[in-house]
Amino acid sequence: MSQFVFSVPAKGDFDSTVAQVTEALKVEGFGVLTTIDVAATLKAKLGIEGQPYIILGACNPHYAHQALMAEPDIGALLPCNVVVREDDNGKVSVVFMDPAAVLGMVD
Repeated sequence: MSQFVFSVPAKGDFDSTVAQVTEALKVEGFGVLTTIDVAATLKAKLGIEGQPYIILGACNPHYAHQALMAEPDIGALLPCNVVVREDDNGKVSVVFMDPAAVLGMVD
């Protein structure tokens, strides 16, 4: 496992996991601003077939505002990305950054 992310196995399939993660973010005050379908983009641009891989750009306006007031350049790290991906064995994972590791880059 990487030193800058947490990864948890999902119990459901890919599509239901994306929906569950989106709902869980909402419960915690985060909205999904962007959805990047990496697999579809790689197929369209490079003709590469790949496993399902979605990046959800999540943002909590309250926390984002606090961070921007403390450090205006923190916007380069926003929104917070949450990845839902399926590996070659069909296992689905949810991956998100370790805030302590990333925020260690700034005071």
